[in-house]
Amino acid sequence: MQCGWPLLGPLQWLRYVSKQVKVTVGRDEEFRGWLLTVDPVSASLVLVTFREEGGASVQVVMGHAVGEVEVLQEADEETAARLGASFPPQRCDLDPEELRRRRRRVRSWLEKNWVPVCEDGEDLRVAGVLTVTPPYGPENCFSSNQIILDRIQTLIQSSHQELRSGCET
Repeated sequence: MQCGWPLLGPLQWLRYVSKQVKVTVGRDEEFRGWLLTVDPVSASLVLVTFREEGGASVQVVMGHAVGEVEVLQEADEETAARLGASFPPQRCDLDPEELRRRRRRVRSWLEKNWVPVCEDGEDLRVAGVLTVTPPYGPENCFSSNQIILDRIQTLIQSSHQELRSGCET
């Protein structure tokens, strides 16, 4: 059991991810589900509840309203796999050569703007705190640092509008 949820921070929140939790809001309201993720900016929790007949429901509990979070159960292998498959990554139907060209263009543009970037497999890593995944558009940027995320997305958006075309959303 724990109080002061928003004050804990991302490293502490990770201890609760992929576990079944009971979230107390206010004096008498409770939410139960498997903690899929926590928004690093708002401390909001994303809870998934699996239905017996298949499918799942998703509920967001706003971080500022959280009173307590209590772990009820650890995820077994099947539950962990279901959680991992809850939000599969977007598919991109571009050929590998086009993806390489896009990766080179984005990397070159970031370097031209004095942004430290390196390749990590198919991903681009920016300053060690942001990742850009294929197809390398602004919506493919991921970071827990909202300021850096916004700036890199704006930088990519401003120069490479064409990067967004050609992929499923």
